Amino acid sequence: MNTLSRVVGRLADEAFAETGISPAHAFLMMLVNENPGIIQKELTAALHLAPSTVTRFVDSLAKKGFVERRTEGKLSKVYPTEAGMALQEPIAAGWKELYHRYSEILGEEEGKLLTSAIFEAGRKLEDA
Repeated sequence: MNTLSRVVGRLADEAFAETGISPAHAFLMMLVNENPGIIQKELTAALHLAPSTVTRFVDSLAKKGFVERRTEGKLSKVYPTEAGMALQEPIAAGWKELYHRYSEILGEEEGKLLTSAIFEAGRKLEDA
């Protein structure tokens, strides 16, 4: 498990190098771009991360000028900036690059199986 995590993490870092953000930050950025005005609780649920971790991610992306927080009533909503929206294509390219890289190494069929197995295992573990 550690080996798989380390190797896929390295491949992901390389695939997302062009964006200037980590793969985890890229996933959060993708969610914000697709759901402008998303609240942090929704980000926490979608990412399966602790609220404090999501706060750090949002702070980091805000510092880089990719997102901004706006208070609306009692809610703090997260919106993409123009620079954040511009990351959408490089993020999509990063995901494709990651898939292609591990599919090249494993073979196309094994790449599909790995993606499916990881998704299914995550779903089952969350439901447990």
